[in-house]
Amino acid sequence: MKNWYLFILLTALLPIEVLAQVQPGHELPIRKAGSTIKLDGVLDEPEWNDAAVATDFYMNYPYDSLAPKHQTQVRFTFDQHFLYISFVCFDDSVRHVVQSLRRDFDFMLNDNVGISIDPYNDYTNGFFFNITPYGVQGEATVSGGGTMPEQYNSSWDNKWYSEVRQYHDRWIAELAIPFKSFRYNSQAPHWNVAVVRNDLKRNEVSGWIKTPIQYVPSSFAYSGRLIWVDPPPKAGANVSVIPYVVASSTEDKENAVPAEFKANAGFDAKVAITSSLNMDVTVNPDFSNVEVDKQVINLTRFEFQFPERRQFFLENSDLFSTPGFTGFTQPFFSRRLGLASDSSGNLAKVPILYGARVSGKIGSHWRLGVMNMQTKAKAALGLPDQNYSVAVVQRQVFKRSNMDVFVVNKQSIGLGEYVPGKYYAENLVKKFWNGQDSVMGLHRYNRVLGTDFNLITKSNRWGGKAYYHQSLDDFVKGQAFSHGGYLNYMGRTVQGFVGYIDMGKNYNAESGFVPSMAVYPGNYGAFSVLDFKIYPKSKSIAIITPGVEVDYTYIPGGMMTDRTIMQHLQANFRNTAQINLIARNIYQKLPADFNVLDPHGDSTFLQGQEFRWEEYNIKFMSDTRKRFTYILNGIGGQFYNGTRTGLNGMVSYRVQPYGSLSVTFDYNDVKLPSAYGHESFLLLSPRLDMTFSRKVFLTTFVQYNDRYDNMNLNARFQWRFKPASDLFVVYTENYVPGIMSSKNRALVLKMTYWLNL
Repeated sequence: MKNWYLFILLTALLPIEVLAQVQPGHELPIRKAGSTIKLDGVLDEPEWNDAAVATDFYMNYPYDSLAPKHQTQVRFTFDQHFLYISFVCFDDSVRHVVQSLRRDFDFMLNDNVGISIDPYNDYTNGFFFNITPYGVQGEATVSGGGTMPEQYNSSWDNKWYSEVRQYHDRWIAELAIPFKSFRYNSQAPHWNVAVVRNDLKRNEVSGWIKTPIQYVPSSFAYSGRLIWVDPPPKAGANVSVIPYVVASSTEDKENAVPAEFKANAGFDAKVAITSSLNMDVTVNPDFSNVEVDKQVINLTRFEFQFPERRQFFLENSDLFSTPGFTGFTQPFFSRRLGLASDSSGNLAKVPILYGARVSGKIGSHWRLGVMNMQTKAKAALGLPDQNYSVAVVQRQVFKRSNMDVFVVNKQSIGLGEYVPGKYYAENLVKKFWNGQDSVMGLHRYNRVLGTDFNLITKSNRWGGKAYYHQSLDDFVKGQAFSHGGYLNYMGRTVQGFVGYIDMGKNYNAESGFVPSMAVYPGNYGAFSVLDFKIYPKSKSIAIITPGVEVDYTYIPGGMMTDRTIMQHLQANFRNTAQINLIARNIYQKLPADFNVLDPHGDSTFLQGQEFRWEEYNIKFMSDTRKRFTYILNGIGGQFYNGTRTGLNGMVSYRVQPYGSLSVTFDYNDVKLPSAYGHESFLLLSPRLDMTFSRKVFLTTFVQYNDRYDNMNLNARFQWRFKPASDLFVVYTENYVPGIMSSKNRALVLKMTYWLNL
């Protein structure tokens, strides 16, 4: 598995990509409007009457060979400032299914229609805008061609306008998207666009271009062309400034810190260098309005990866996050900036002084991403001033594939000599050989550089990756590499995935996400998945998917530390319900001591111990169209040298369209032999999500975690008084469960305002 066979295999597939045939897309001319377009859900302007119409939608799910029950029409026009899009969604029912009036809704859980726009004509990157029958907006950046749901980043936020009107046999949406709100190639004669509609009440997903059932109908592989009869406006001065002011009151009773009032201010700015290249600047940023992470009960040896939601890092984020394997060997992970773990493993904020990013498209085939960020020293965490820099250059090859080269640099500033016994952040202190003895020293810099090749064929049938990375620091020499590759196939009835990872024992990516680094130095292994898709002629079942997954991990020297063989059987029902049966056979030989019951306690298991066990789980998701819904996942079987029984999931009741009350829960009962211990862990999270209108939202979120003896309350009020301009009131408090004694609390008032200059 340490061979480079996947590089050879990926290279051999390149001719297949060049020759792959994609179903021809439709072409739709777009002309400049001669009069003002009024957003009112009434298409009475002459531009709409004269515009070409995209219609004759094809169903993608649950069948891909029929037309949907109700058709959709799409029209385009524009003026000097806005791209206008109108949707006519025919429907014989006004009883639509929506979760709430909150922005950035889940596509699959709401009736809605959306459009993917590829303004670079690279079939890879772009933007997604969608809207519900209640006029709720959603937007996302699209990366990797939009071939998988995770390539749509809905945390991205921007400024646009819309209006919806409902009729007895249709609902009509009009969108006005400012050209200043997204990046585009003003010289391109056409853009790629894909239109998709989710008619959830009938469980039908349809698209403008006929798309096989195994593919996402909003992906650019199955897009039509928007032909610019009149050219789009050239990008002129395009500067947006988003200042903020914040006032907060905090009190920390646990550490006897009295109440303290603070006021602060800062700003973000967006500057269009060209129509497709953008500079983002942030000065003294404050992320207090970002929703808190959902806690998890992590019984593994590895760190859990939480998503990035901070706006500054989101646009063109794929440029910075694509190198390596997501969740396994990422050389850069933006949550390492401005956040750090304290000595107890709790996440704490590190002050950010400033940040700047330049990202976007250069010409037809090149993309650029450069970022620099400065954080301020935080003595409580043992951190000095630190500077982070990332630079990525990406070149498109063939129709949709690309290659990149990158460098990541983390520099600690103003470090003195190492003082034994003084607390420093763990990643600043290293043991190294000075020629005579093994001594401790302070780690002043860490760098990773490398190259990646990403394969995406024209039809989405084949995909893959191959990469080689090297880390550098002021101590380690040799064995500091990381390389890997994978190949996946997406057929109608057979889908497969095979890959490998190899990391040298001295590979170190401090600004990245490599969870195995904290467990053992260096590893290599292989992973594979094989699924079969069965489409029964049934009125109740849409797809049955049996499959198997096999993973192996070794450490240098050839010792196998992990092996998992998983079998699963999933059924998707026509009423949107799902059931999944899973059986796992697991082997572990611990390369380091590990405490499964208490990550901060004395070790339960010791290095070199071997364990084999089998576990089973069954997961069921109810009909998502009902007002009362639930997800249940039962787990049982062996666990290391004991047993584990668990139940997790969510129960929710929706008051349409104003919001929902839900309870997420995770219960685990771990019974080990008497010498090792017995613990039960409960994570309980009630959540009230109310949307009084499309502009006023209230979320109250409680998390009770008995593993860490803590209860957290987070209440977040948001008033979007203008597009992309908000007033937030956020209250957070942590309690000691049982006696409900307050540990600490904070009240934050924050206002942001989007200003176009």
